[in-house]
Amino acid sequence: MSVRIKHFDFPLPPDVSKYLHKYSARNWELLLPDKRKYESVVVIPTLAEYENLKNLLSSLIKNDKSYFDKFLILFVVNNIKNISSKVIDENRKSIIFLSGIINRYSNDLFAREIEKSGLNIGLIDASGNGKELPAKTGGVGLARKIGMDLALNVLDYHTRNNNLLICLDSDCTVEENYLAAIYKRAVLRDFSAGYVRFEHPVDINPYSEAIILYEIFLRYYTLGLRYAESPYAFYTIGSTMISDYKAYVSVEGMNKRKAAEDFYFMEKLAKRFEIKEIRDTVIYPSPRGSWRVPFGTGKAVEKFLEDEKKEFLLHSPNSFKILKEWLRIFNLSETDSAENLLRRAEAILPELREFLSQQNFKEAWTKITASSKTIKQLEKQKKFWFDGFRTLKMIHFLRDSVYPDIDGFEALRQMFILNKLETPLNKSEINRVMTGMAYLKILRAKV
Repeated sequence: MSVRIKHFDFPLPPDVSKYLHKYSARNWELLLPDKRKYESVVVIPTLAEYENLKNLLSSLIKNDKSYFDKFLILFVVNNIKNISSKVIDENRKSIIFLSGIINRYSNDLFAREIEKSGLNIGLIDASGNGKELPAKTGGVGLARKIGMDLALNVLDYHTRNNNLLICLDSDCTVEENYLAAIYKRAVLRDFSAGYVRFEHPVDINPYSEAIILYEIFLRYYTLGLRYAESPYAFYTIGSTMISDYKAYVSVEGMNKRKAAEDFYFMEKLAKRFEIKEIRDTVIYPSPRGSWRVPFGTGKAVEKFLEDEKKEFLLHSPNSFKILKEWLRIFNLSETDSAENLLRRAEAILPELREFLSQQNFKEAWTKITASSKTIKQLEKQKKFWFDGFRTLKMIHFLRDSVYPDIDGFEALRQMFILNKLETPLNKSEINRVMTGMAYLKILRAKV
């Protein structure tokens, strides 16, 4: 018989109890097949995804069943108030379908297949009967937070293995070794935070060109950050994120942002923990356009399809060269004054000094040096100040002031040279899709 679990139904570690008392949302509850604990929980926000969540489950049940008992697959079916009736109907179908699996009463043949597989399904209804997300803060960030916060109540803290909070999306599918790879890499080893390798499906028209170029954009930016030796050279894609429970509560959990929740969550983690990648398996995010968020994969695809020019531009590699030079002097400096650092920045590029001045670097450096009693503290404070968001702002500032975006394939050619990667071909040799795939294949292998 199924059970409903709210906060604090089980004894919790002190740091978890403290976090939940201070930061968690309290209006929702877990519907589970039984009252037990799990080593790790996969949290999946679901908004009008009835067919897609079945595709995801189809890929999950192809995983090695010996790992099923270690994971809870937790769906957070959600919507804000006053959403369209179409979304409400779609969510209602999802809830009926998932509840049928949990309560073991469904007549749906596929639901019965999931039930018989042994995959542990959980459900949070955040879509109706007063449980809807508030219009002001409701979105994917809050949905992830609700799921991850409630998941803290059903983790088995007595296991010697790592307790993980794993993010996924309903419109993804996963490789057949997804659970095994996470278990072997992250559960059984020293792992605080990281992400799973991803690849967008590219054989689906009319999205193929759009998604190829968008994934190149993501990987190009990360490659540029790696070239610059930035500590923020990692991907921030919501469906790939993983955190152990200690790291999660130490950074005060997931934020409530309607978009870019993944960027800010991963940035918080990166300020305190090493971000690691699980490369032994693959998540396949949806390549479709989407109305759900104002930017991200879906919005980028939608915008590309609407753009008549369909230009392919990337940040100039020169911007990453400037970033590399700045990080070199910034990270080596221990006793330099703010003015000396600004003079050195100006010697690299006058616009770099202008950017740092706009960011109130003098005041920030004074506080950093005054509050840092040791070299280790200084390094930590520098990483906190020149974070992933400020890095992005610098790249954008340089784009707008001195190094405008350039033809994407020329940018790739130059960036490949900087990173000592072999350029696959000349863009004039074949069409843009095939050229893009040639570059993307290398980027997927290297970045």
